Amino acid sequence: MPPLSTKPIHFGTFRVFHLTPLSFAFVNIKPLLPGHVLVSPRRVVPRFSELSHDEVTDLFLTAQRVGRIIERVYKASSLNIAIQDGVDAGQSVPHVHTHIIPRKTADLDERGGTDAIYDLMEGDEGDIGKHLKSGNEGRPKFPAVDNEARRPRSEEEMVKEAEMLATEMDHP
Repeated sequence: MPPLSTKPIHFGTFRVFHLTPLSFAFVNIKPLLPGHVLVSPRRVVPRFSELSHDEVTDLFLTAQRVGRIIERVYKASSLNIAIQDGVDAGQSVPHVHTHIIPRKTADLDERGGTDAIYDLMEGDEGDIGKHLKSGNEGRPKFPAVDNEARRPRSEEEMVKEAEMLATEMDHP
């Protein structure tokens, strides 16, 4: 499917690299692991249960397609695909978004093993809402894991990754 727009599209400070009629995929300012991207419905909807049938279908088909590309580009052997649906589940932005995180053998061994990804998602480093607004009322606090080592990426870095992934999306 050709891109719906050749103009840069931004979601907050995030760079969009793929659009469908109902969803979009974008790079993350502070990826938990290299290649961590997000897929979101175009309509702003706070909870997964509020999506229409067509939006759910498009969201998951887009996540599947983006996941294949991310796995290939980042030479991953697996993926974590997750939705934090509601504040008590760790959702920091009131807009449904699906995390796609490429995984490799032993990639988080130094942080406690494969399941350390869940602590990372629930901690401050997984809080994308923090980068969109100041203050963070309502989100449960979990212990941060090596958050200081993960610095926000520059606009230039995100643009470069988004452009590379947009090209890859054209060649599945």
